[in-house]
Amino acid sequence: MEFATLLAIALAGALASPLGGALALCRRPTTLALSIAVGFAAGALLGAFAFEMLPRAAQMASLPIAVAGFTGGFAFLYALDLFVQRGASAGDKASQRDWVRSIRRRRRPRGDEVTVLAGGTSAEEIIEGLTIGVSAATDASVGIVVGMAIVIDNFSEALSIGELIREKDGERPARRILGWTGLIGAALFAAAMAGWFLLRHLSQDLLGLLLAGGAGAMFYLTTTELVPEAESHQFQQSSAIAAAAGLLVIFSLSHLSAR
Repeated sequence: MEFATLLAIALAGALASPLGGALALCRRPTTLALSIAVGFAAGALLGAFAFEMLPRAAQMASLPIAVAGFTGGFAFLYALDLFVQRGASAGDKASQRDWVRSIRRRRRPRGDEVTVLAGGTSAEEIIEGLTIGVSAATDASVGIVVGMAIVIDNFSEALSIGELIREKDGERPARRILGWTGLIGAALFAAAMAGWFLLRHLSQDLLGLLLAGGAGAMFYLTTTELVPEAESHQFQQSSAIAAAAGLLVIFSLSHLSAR
């Protein structure tokens, strides 16, 4: 892949976050719009690592290396999540919820709800940016498909962050929305450049390991944040319909780019 193409993908992904934040600031999205946007992003990401990233990682390295890389990327995001939550996390309907609340009274999460979400997303953008760079270094078509899925993801995540900040900050949330979404975009761009310049000369086995690791980390993000967020706003299962559409778009792009 030419550097100019990578630069365009990285810029699109970086700008998607502040643009989504600005849209959330100018026009508050409806719950239906949020369910569709976030659901579509979840489906697109699922398609990216199911149809492009994992198959390509296994082809470049081997099946055991791809499995190990996916496991490592998943475990890294899981550890980051527990670090932010100070080792205690449970769903609203979990029987362990009372235990988690007792832990939270003694050890509060590292930041408020907005900081936890936006800060965690910024850290995840580093992984997604590296994934764009590594994908571009391995195969042009993989880089384009993965990059497009991340652009969609960043835009929808920015809408969710903007809505959450509106709920917490009242009538003047502009500075915080644009600050967080700008940081998220900058983290992605810097990581994509680092992935291209620092990692593209690695061996095929290491590139395959890193590509699978990015898939594992993004899978964790999709299943723990995007899918629940989309479903919590759904109407007539709008999130599931949007997720199916996002997955089919990436599936179609994957097959078209392979020709």
